[in-house]
Amino acid sequence: MRAIVQRVKEAEVRVDGQSVGRVGRGLLVYVGVQDGDGPEDAAYIAGKVCGLRIFPDDDGKMNLSARDVGGGVLTITNFTLLGDARKGRRPSFVAAAAPESAERLCEDVADAIRTNGVPVETGIFRAQMEISSVADGPVNVLLDSRRVL
Repeated sequence: MRAIVQRVKEAEVRVDGQSVGRVGRGLLVYVGVQDGDGPEDAAYIAGKVCGLRIFPDDDGKMNLSARDVGGGVLTITNFTLLGDARKGRRPSFVAAAAPESAERLCEDVADAIRTNGVPVETGIFRAQMEISSVADGPVNVLLDSRRVL
């Protein structure tokens, strides 16, 4: 499972012109599920999202998590994170999980973040979404549950 975590001042997702998810200060998290991912991958990503210390403390050092600052998380499913563009110019998405398992695992990520006390909003799986955000920093972190040291 892969995720891009972006620190934001605000973020919103719209489907068919209607807002379906919105957060103020917090994290915008794009989640891509790889074929073969399971509950342990979802737990890993959720744990990292909840614990990432990428918000500044009183000294300006990145020492605080979204939970520490009372921030929220907006999760957006994004199979294109599994795109492989090493050959040619059109990415291949063969590594992406089937929609049925990907949807469940994305829900597991959001549920695990909520269980850790962080408010979560989500997009709509397989919908054409419009995402707007105001990046803070910018601070962006890449996570990959298969590249655990």
